[in-house]
Amino acid sequence: MQTIDLKEMTEQDLREHIVTARRELFGLRFQHATGELDNTANLGRAKKEIARALTVAAERGIEVN
Repeated sequence: MQTIDLKEMTEQDLREHIVTARRELFGLRFQHATGELDNTANLGRAKKEIARALTVAAERGIEVN
């Protein structure tokens, strides 16, 4: 998701997106540890997605746990 799309999200949608992205990253890490992950580039993509969303949240002053 692009930064522009993240900036247009409501506060609640942004929080939900961050939670979902973190769950996805957890799943990818688990697959990587068990040897099931075919495309390891998805790990980096997921980390960058979380970082983008957290940056937008910080700019708005939204606290995300």
